[in-house]
Order: sequence, then structure tokens, then C-alpha cells
Amino acid sequence: MADARAEILARIRSALADVPASERPGDVPVAREYRRADDRSRDELVALFAQRVGDYRADVQRVPPVRLPEAIAQACSKQGLHRLAVPAGLPDAWPPAGIELVRDEGLSAAELDRIDGALTGCAAAIAETGTIVLDGGRLSGRRALTLVPDHHICVVTADQIHGQIAEALAAVATALTEQHAPITLVSGPSASSDIELERVEGVHGPRHLTVLIAEPGA
Repeated sequence: MADARAEILARIRSALADVPASERPGDVPVAREYRRADDRSRDELVALFAQRVGDYRADVQRVPPVRLPEAIAQACSKQGLHRLAVPAGLPDAWPPAGIELVRDEGLSAAELDRIDGALTGCAAAIAETGTIVLDGGRLSGRRALTLVPDHHICVVTADQIHGQIAEALAAVATALTEQHAPITLVSGPSASSDIELERVEGVHGPRHLTVLIAEPGA
């Protein structure tokens, strides 16, 4: 391992040999010729996102914003959830009746593990890849909140859905560069495969993911 590390570092030093010591990353422009914007309509992006996130075995539903509490209650009933951990900035209009909400104010991993699931919003979503983007903010909650509980119910508003990865990352750029927030990309329930390629869910995060797309006119 030591020899491999030394070789890798030597190659890096060799590659940077002609770079002036005073040069900074922002001094040299980087060619960004890849596709950075999507011209599809909002309806097309929402439909594509719903399809792609469903392909990852997530439960996905498109609902009017006024029906969010009902849809959340139905998701809880389907999975047998009675207590949900929620971030500090969860909108007052989302929580359903009959479900106990536990505000995450520094809950330990053990405390989170004893809670049935988590209910959060997100920072952005990517239609092309069916990915939810969490930024650790007041809607997304800290990373542990969405990784420890076995169930995650995530509300995505239609205007948060971007077509391309570059657009979604631009939407969370401030959180990343100014707040140094950890950005988490979620594509379906957590899953991995063992040595025999048997799919195992819930290894690195929640076993079940429910995505509710709050869409006017749905």
C-alpha cells in the first residue's frame, strides 16, 4: 500500500510540475461544453422525474399541495409508521393528523433508529436521473435524519425539479460554497449487492423511499 501511495503521489507531482506555485484553481477557466440546461416543459420534467424515481423502486405519487397531509397519512398507513422525525423547517401545512412528529434537534443515531421514519422536503430534484438533492438545510434536515430511519418520505415540489444535473447543482451552489453543507444525492431506496449479486436494501440508508410530488393541478 505504501508503494502504491508513493507512486500515485509521484504521478500527481509530475502532472503538476508546470503549474506555477502562485496559481489558484479559479485562475484557469474550465471548458464546460456539456449540456447545462433543459428546454423541456415543466409538465415533461415532472413526468420524467416521476418515471425515473419509480424505476428505482421508490413509491412515487403526484398530488396537489392541499392534499399533502392526506398523502403523507396514506404513506404512513401503508408502511405502518406512527412516529416521524422531521427537520426544523418542515412547513406547518404538511403534517397529517394522527402521526407523532419528533423535531430533530440533535437526535442521536440511537434515537433516530427508534423512530419509524423521517419526513422531509428537499433542495432540488433531477428529472434525467430520478435523483433527490438534499442540502442539509431547514427543509432537507441534516444527513443523519434521512439515513438512519428505515423509511423516508420526501416531498418534492414541482418547481424544484430540474432537467439536468448541472441545473440542480447550481440550485444548491450557495449551500455548498458558502455554508459548506454536505450535499446528498438520493436515487431510490438505499441498496447494495453482496458477492453473489443479490440485492440488499437498507444497507447505507432507508430501506423504503416515498416521494410525493406536490404539483398544482395534479
